Amino acid sequence: GLAALLHEAGDRAAARAQWERVADATPRATLAASQWVAVGEAEQRLSVTDPQRVRAALRAYAAGAAADPRDPEAKLREGALFLEKFNAPEARASFEAVLKADPRNAGALVGMARVRQFDGAPGAAALADSALKANPRHVPALLLLAASYLEAEDYGRADSAVARALAVDSTGPDALTLAAAIRYLRGDQAGFESTRRRVLARAPRHAPLYATLADLAAKHRQYSAAARFAAQGVALDSASWRSHALRGINQLRLGQADSARASLERAFAGDPFDVWTKNTLDLLDATRAYRTVRTPRFALVADSSESALLSLYLGELLERGYDQMAGRYGYRPPTVRLELFRSHADFSVRTVGLAGLGALGVSFGPVLAMDAPSAREQGEFHWGATAWHELAHTFTLGVTDNRVPRWLSEGLSVLEERRAAPGWGDGPTPEYLSAYAQGRIPPPSRLNDGFVRPVFPQQVILSYYQASLVCEMVEREFGAPAIPALLAAYKEGLGTEAAVRRALRVDLPTLDRRFDAYVRGRFGRALDAVSGPGLGQYGRLLAAGDSAMRGGRPAVAIAAFAGAKALFPDHARGDGPYWRLAQLYRQQGDRAKAEQELLELTARDASHLEAQLALAQLREQRGDTAGAAAALEQAIWIWPYDAGVHVRLAAHAETLKDARRAVRERRAILALAPVDVAEARYRLARALAAAGERDAARREVLRALEEAPTYAPAQELLLTLVDGGTR
Repeated sequence: GLAALLHEAGDRAAARAQWERVADATPRATLAASQWVAVGEAEQRLSVTDPQRVRAALRAYAAGAAADPRDPEAKLREGALFLEKFNAPEARASFEAVLKADPRNAGALVGMARVRQFDGAPGAAALADSALKANPRHVPALLLLAASYLEAEDYGRADSAVARALAVDSTGPDALTLAAAIRYLRGDQAGFESTRRRVLARAPRHAPLYATLADLAAKHRQYSAAARFAAQGVALDSASWRSHALRGINQLRLGQADSARASLERAFAGDPFDVWTKNTLDLLDATRAYRTVRTPRFALVADSSESALLSLYLGELLERGYDQMAGRYGYRPPTVRLELFRSHADFSVRTVGLAGLGALGVSFGPVLAMDAPSAREQGEFHWGATAWHELAHTFTLGVTDNRVPRWLSEGLSVLEERRAAPGWGDGPTPEYLSAYAQGRIPPPSRLNDGFVRPVFPQQVILSYYQASLVCEMVEREFGAPAIPALLAAYKEGLGTEAAVRRALRVDLPTLDRRFDAYVRGRFGRALDAVSGPGLGQYGRLLAAGDSAMRGGRPAVAIAAFAGAKALFPDHARGDGPYWRLAQLYRQQGDRAKAEQELLELTARDASHLEAQLALAQLREQRGDTAGAAAALEQAIWIWPYDAGVHVRLAAHAETLKDARRAVRERRAILALAPVDVAEARYRLARALAAAGERDAARREVLRALEEAPTYAPAQELLLTLVDGGTR
């Protein structure tokens, strides 16, 4: 106890001396459970500068649990230490052991809540609520709830939870730290400074103040502020390894790779158990060979094996997106860096420090990261729409000084996907409408909860589409200036209630009612069709059609699928009625009807690779070269590694006299490392010559002849280029 007081007062040397005395306590055979806990805490504190003492701390806690199995404290400390060192399975086992003996133990319930947060699983807040039912004055439970409210940007409820914690201990550093964070995130600079001083008055070297502020700032997408707070933590306590790590992670998010590496190496040297830091350092090593391709406003970073291919498409797409969004939002970001990772695990580490993230992309403002298409199975995601989505975040974050709430930023990004091209972006699904009809997705006033406090596994995914519908409704019912006005209100630091009042001139209950009316007006028939078990009448029609297909009754199947499509014409995802009908019509040899179904499908879901390829084939069969080229172009945005698709598209482009696209496709074929490199370079040279790029054409034909000196077509083309076209 004396050591803890000395440590809090800032006398670290004296505290360490006392902890050393406790850790050396003898004779050990006579120690009681509470004394073993003291030894464990001393070893844990000493491990800050001697990481190997973590194991000694765990041994002491295990001894304490064995000394008195009825006392849960040792197991609670053991679980907390395991979780601090990124060992969630062992932490879970420790907390479960306590709960087995006492299901209402508040400390163990909070511990399990933290394990769920670590695992990214829902239910943490519910466990904290259970802890408070067992002990309404349990400060860790109150602070966990406050942090979850704060992450959801529900500042009122966060403040209320912190106030309850401060009623237990009015100078508690952890509660005051969260109070300071609330004031900072609300834009109350005076309140923030006052509360920060209260923390440091009690604990002058309390680096967790700044580490927590850095963590919460980053969760609110304020990465520059997070890096600054972490630097203050390092300045306050050079042994605050968490501050070093958070500084490095956020420097990396800001594109400051060299500074990030230095911070992360310092963090890992101090705490070698930090998996996040270790993974990120490994990632920096693994991506040293990545190549950067620059366009006027973008730096595209990808593995050298696919950088040339992906940049052919992304550079053009993102430059177009920049122009459109700059006009829409009145903001022009500096050079934007996009990193593409061949391994989803690497992307996940880049984002959260651990493998297992379900997302496809992330935006840190002017720095974007995403899976390369090679990181996923063929046809699994639309990499063009993903890049466009993340770029939209750059604009909504930048125009609000990173104060836009998550629901609005995500909603606008999905809406921007739909604006980019027909069929891009999420569309409505039966699962969304069913969940909406059951009231399982929060309304606009509480939509952030769907992202950061989900109560069922699919709620986050469904919330993306809901948020895009809110943005769509706002634009249609309140006018085009409404969204910029809403973003401007957030930039000024207003909360959602005040921002909505100013920009839309309605209160939140009115916005909720108008949105509900909008959804029911737009999807009324479909809402009714998916209601009930098995997705209602819609699901029954699909099941009946499938049964008829299996039974060899195509006419019955077609009628069932057509009926389902009539009930819910907007649903084109996966193997919905459009795809089923297209397959049936193709089997019957009715190419016209099959093509029509595929056209309607891809207009609603451009990410369906099989549909795009089938549509291209049908159009080729009837001589529609332009239509076939359009479908193949979309297929590349789903899977760019099929050389055959590029060959077909290049040929179509040449037929259509589309010189720019022909050159791009010939470059793509070359980037895919064809077996006959000389032929690929010759074809590229011809395309360049047709585009009027004679110097580039000469260079390529010379490279072709380096590969195959006797290749006659290349020799002839070179003579033509050298003679200025006289041959």
